[in-house]
Amino acid sequence: MSNNNKTPPILSSQICTQLLPLAFKLYHSYMGKSLNPSKRQKLIAHYDHRHLQEQPLIPGLPDHVAELCLSRVHPSLLYSVCRSWRRLIYCPFFPPFRSFYALFFSSSDNEIQLLSFDPMSSRWETVPPPPNALRLLVHHPSFLCRNLPVQSISVSGNLVLLAGTAPNFNPAISRPLIFSPLSCSWSLGPPMATPRRWCAAGASGPTVYVASGIGSNFSTDVARSLEKWDLWEEDEMDDFRWKKMRQLKDGRFSTDAIDAVGWRQKLCMVNVAKQGTLYDVTNDIWEQMPEGMVGGWRGPVAAMDEEVLYAVDEDKGLLTRYNQDSDNWEVIMEVENLRGACQMAAAGGRLCVICGDGEILVIDVVAAPPKFWTVQRPAELEPLAVHILPRLSRLDF
Repeated sequence: MSNNNKTPPILSSQICTQLLPLAFKLYHSYMGKSLNPSKRQKLIAHYDHRHLQEQPLIPGLPDHVAELCLSRVHPSLLYSVCRSWRRLIYCPFFPPFRSFYALFFSSSDNEIQLLSFDPMSSRWETVPPPPNALRLLVHHPSFLCRNLPVQSISVSGNLVLLAGTAPNFNPAISRPLIFSPLSCSWSLGPPMATPRRWCAAGASGPTVYVASGIGSNFSTDVARSLEKWDLWEEDEMDDFRWKKMRQLKDGRFSTDAIDAVGWRQKLCMVNVAKQGTLYDVTNDIWEQMPEGMVGGWRGPVAAMDEEVLYAVDEDKGLLTRYNQDSDNWEVIMEVENLRGACQMAAAGGRLCVICGDGEILVIDVVAAPPKFWTVQRPAELEPLAVHILPRLSRLDF
């Protein structure tokens, strides 16, 4: 029998399965941890590697070796070479590149839609809808100058929808809705003891936090409450619940939809009255926010990998970065498009901003000087929130 360079299919499958944890480690270098171990194994088991392609990725090399080689190449180069490489970069086990996701409101059918913008193809893609249509109240004659908030966060590579208003003005979401781009599926989080709206929502690491807000009726206990839920513990039934943490001293954050920005093991919260506070997630204590930090909080704020705070001055169109040592915000650039900015996400050296006119602006803050460009939004859709997450997996690309 003559020798050849192709590994027998069964052996190749076995080797690939053994090498998948290494591929996920490479993925962590792109995105940080986003799947707990049990979910990761389910995803690996769900994918049939033999379906990937019939032709070898690199002639003369076993596919499992070729995959490790190609994982070191930027996806934009792989996308433009050939179909098999293009297919590879969308596989569930391959280190994912980042994509932009946006929650849009469609006034034609009064529904919330989640779309993904693929930077490789430069087009918006439909995301599978949740089991039940999201019919949330966004516009109402009683609120002429603002939208009713739909609150969502990014945590460990997932999008989590936490709060919104039902048509009867009650809280619309009793259990978090979680979308995983890598499995391309929705799931439910644990029931909240008190579903709420107009709350502070954020994440630190894999843990989701909800503070204050209003339930069906105002309650001082709810207005002062803080609860957390660890996304990585959701497969352990004893831990599949919200845990009460140290209360706020008052209810001053209960009437605003607030981003609780995760930064260096703290949650940073500022209300519309420019009152700020910090929550130490390690020690479960509330702290006073530094004067300079709250003073420069003049618009949407996001933390790059929970390490560097960026803010937009929505009145002046300034992009700033927080300096903890001097307790001030350093101006990075001025962009007219940033005037009126209402929401921002940060990851992988880039910021994604919803501007006042509904335009979506992307800023590369790693480049010197920083570069920016706009992403054309779909017609007749109003952006409510943007997130930066792993690209969608395609099992049948």
